[in-house]
Amino acid sequence: MAGPLTSSATPQSPRDFQELFQRVSPQMAALDVFMRDQVERFEPEIRSMAAYCLDTTGKRLRPTLVFICGWRGAGVVADELVRVAGVVEMVHLATLVHDDIMDKADLRRNRQTAAREFGPDAAVLLGDALFSQALHIASQFPTTEVCRLVSESTRKVCSGEIMQTLRRGDINISLADYRRIIDLKTAELFRVSCLLGARLGGYPADFVAAADRFGHHLGIAYQIYDDLADFLGEEQRIGKTLGTDLVTGKLTLPLMLLMERVSAAERAAIGAALRGGQPLGLAASRQRMKEMDIAAAVCRAIEDELACARAALKPYADLAPVPFMLQLGDMLRHQVAVLETAAIKG
Repeated sequence: MAGPLTSSATPQSPRDFQELFQRVSPQMAALDVFMRDQVERFEPEIRSMAAYCLDTTGKRLRPTLVFICGWRGAGVVADELVRVAGVVEMVHLATLVHDDIMDKADLRRNRQTAAREFGPDAAVLLGDALFSQALHIASQFPTTEVCRLVSESTRKVCSGEIMQTLRRGDINISLADYRRIIDLKTAELFRVSCLLGARLGGYPADFVAAADRFGHHLGIAYQIYDDLADFLGEEQRIGKTLGTDLVTGKLTLPLMLLMERVSAAERAAIGAALRGGQPLGLAASRQRMKEMDIAAAVCRAIEDELACARAALKPYADLAPVPFMLQLGDMLRHQVAVLETAAIKG
């Protein structure tokens, strides 16, 4: 395992986000090869289905976190980082297959979801197969730590999804309940991606713990952003079916804040819609959120999490991964600003 690098061993922080992703392009190319090889590990009868899910068109934020937190220098491609990036991405893709079934979503990454392409019955089993293969890869590491951490995170992600499913249509979800759900279902994989990247990158234990905290807060910020985008985003730009949270009865932060600010009668109407009654419609919800300035309040919550993520890294400014990790936070901050501007323009 290589020793840690200091930031002086790498170029300055990228000037823009495209440059950041260009820095990890050798690692991503190796990940592409690894994922294509994994398709061949599936039974011949379902390889085309596995290939459909293990595509290369997504944002790949979790592998990026692995590569950045384990950064060993420009162009250095570490096999163990590529493999663990493949593991966390495969777990993530499996959760997306299952999410789309539960949300009855038609679009994911600007094409039909696996559930729409193969049917929900086959898709749920396909998601299970992806989970199983991810854990099989994790079990091949010389240490049991990788498999233990990934399997624990997989369980937590599923637990978060179960909690959210059981609370569909419930208008009494507290802010603490909401944070607990998104901590499990989204922040957990961000956290373990950062932890494993830093650990396998050979960095000291105190920085590994800081990377863990960074990933936790970045993951919560990202999920809050995603919840806002479900109401205020543009489907073509986001690349997936939007408006599913209201349709499927999920009370997320934007709706929670909206319900706090409207009249009792309108609050009752939103509650009825969440419970499967007369739908409000995405356009109507978007308009009310604009009128009640919901986007600004949600963006403040996102910024609070990003500030915590940045604070976790403050003592480690001399380590090579830190400028790139901070750049990822800035990237999300930029996306949030774009979404907020669009909400204002309406």
